[in-house]
Amino acid sequence: MSNAGTRGKQYTEADIDVLEGLEPVRKRPSMYIGGVDKAGLHHLVWEIVDNAVDEYLNGHADTITVTLHKKNDAITISDNGRGIPVGLHPKHKRPTLELILTTLHSGGKFGEGNGYVYSGGLHGVGSSVVNALSQKLVATIRRDGQEYEQSFARGKPTSPLRTLGPVRGRGTTIYFEPDPEIFRTTHLDAELIRERLADMSYIHSGLKILFKVEATGETHDLTHPGGIPEFLTHLVKATNKPEVAPPFTQGRKDGDRLEIALQWTESTDESIRSYVNGIRTSGGGTHEAGFKAGIVKAIRNYIATHDVKIKGLEITAEDIREGIVGILSVFVREPMFQGQTKDRLNNPELTAVVDNFVRSGLEAWLNTNRSASDAIVGRIVLAARARLASREAVSEVKRKSATSRRLNLPGKLADCKSTALEETELFIVEGDSAGGSAKQGRNNRTQAVLPLRGKILNAEGLPLSKVLTNAELNDLVSAIGTGAGEKFNISGLRYGKIILLMDADADGMHISTLLLAFFFRHMPELIRRGHVYLAQPPLYRIDVGKETFWARDDRHKEEILAGLRANAKPEVSRFKGLGEMDAKVLAETTLDPRHRILLKVEIDSLVDTDRTFVDLLGKDAGQRQRFVMERASEVALEDVDV
Repeated sequence: MSNAGTRGKQYTEADIDVLEGLEPVRKRPSMYIGGVDKAGLHHLVWEIVDNAVDEYLNGHADTITVTLHKKNDAITISDNGRGIPVGLHPKHKRPTLELILTTLHSGGKFGEGNGYVYSGGLHGVGSSVVNALSQKLVATIRRDGQEYEQSFARGKPTSPLRTLGPVRGRGTTIYFEPDPEIFRTTHLDAELIRERLADMSYIHSGLKILFKVEATGETHDLTHPGGIPEFLTHLVKATNKPEVAPPFTQGRKDGDRLEIALQWTESTDESIRSYVNGIRTSGGGTHEAGFKAGIVKAIRNYIATHDVKIKGLEITAEDIREGIVGILSVFVREPMFQGQTKDRLNNPELTAVVDNFVRSGLEAWLNTNRSASDAIVGRIVLAARARLASREAVSEVKRKSATSRRLNLPGKLADCKSTALEETELFIVEGDSAGGSAKQGRNNRTQAVLPLRGKILNAEGLPLSKVLTNAELNDLVSAIGTGAGEKFNISGLRYGKIILLMDADADGMHISTLLLAFFFRHMPELIRRGHVYLAQPPLYRIDVGKETFWARDDRHKEEILAGLRANAKPEVSRFKGLGEMDAKVLAETTLDPRHRILLKVEIDSLVDTDRTFVDLLGKDAGQRQRFVMERASEVALEDVDV
């Protein structure tokens, strides 16, 4: 990395910045509210509402009123709780209200004392973050028979704490206007807020929640004394799908408070809502993992206990939970949320706690409600069969798609049945006679055969438009399926291996060279990705008594003969070509993956390979002659591997 821009500059103590007060929040708001979009904007509302709910959770309030003001860019949240303390803090010597609203990690939720047993947030940053990101915030406190008020702007006080006079009742009221310098929009969504408040009222059945919308003049009483069971009924009705069985509900108040409600429906979706200390954890977490696991275990145990006959059908966890509408609410003294946005719980101990609670309760319910249980298991079996049918349908679509692609394939191609790239092979064979043997000896499930008639066109130095006028090469491109040149697309590849199967003689090698030149010039990606191979058919058959040996070339033949016992009388026969090799022998020696030898074609050097093809197949006969003469001694000793 170049340091030209900083050369001559020193890195000293003066270069270290310390962000004070609420400056970090305004500098990096996404760290605290997840973003500056619509979700981040409304997170400000949730922070203040959660503080009000915390007063209810700990027995100090029973009513919350939320007012969305006329232009939908300002909101007031009020509760009848204890009211934020306003006196001087004993350590910091500042009004406690001001300290809470202007200092990160300040509040009454770090220990039990006179603060909070259950809380939606233990970080002490919620209200101060809202203050930092508001162009105006006014806090009104009612406590000890007096009403107090203090104003702020962008995290800083704009007025001292004022005493407004005597008042009846108690509580905290926060009015704020989100800062347009921070957010992409400051328009608060009335329907989104109403839905969130309604959720809270179901989870906290004893809490009265009023939502006033000044723009329409409406006041919504969102109180739901029926709690989570009533919430389940509401959510199931919203699916517009029939119920499979009655709902299952369960709760406990000792230790970590737990409450669950669930019901199977004919929906194909799984809908589970989880909450921690009244806050929706849309990202799930350890508690939700335990909830899901407990449901699955209870069903599996029921099926095993009652020996329910499912005829070997594999039931997955997804099958079991298909159609479920479920609600999980837990109250934890020390919740560990993933980030300030609190949409996921990370307490590891909650998985086992919720799992055991759900499994034992649901299993007991299933055993005592046999008709409901049978209906649920029947629903699960149908889900499993539907999943299998869907998978088979997808396979059928793929098969038909592959078949439709084959409609335009060359007629002389003997295609294979499989369409799986990892197992399919295309043998390009020299001549109809050899093609006939290959077709008879192949495995027609995975191996396809395309015979070529005679020597193909020399593609070296020719444009693709000219090359594809040759019927043999045009058929080859059609069979492979990728197209060629600029239209090459590897996603159309129909065979994992493309194998050149030519006679083990000079003519066969010439044809292989012509094909390799074509691939190198017009379909090089096939070689780069390792799809092109050379088969190694035998040139000689050597019989010694009941033993048979196969030799690829002259040198291999001499090696085999030299290794025979001294008194052996070998019979050596040479194949004139693959056409005179019967299908059984061709399959055994060259087609069968268990016995054959394949050479993968690789490009070590593009420059050297280019030069080789130009020398061998180019128009300059002098270069070709020099190439042959320079390597004549090598050819005399061994076959050429291209």
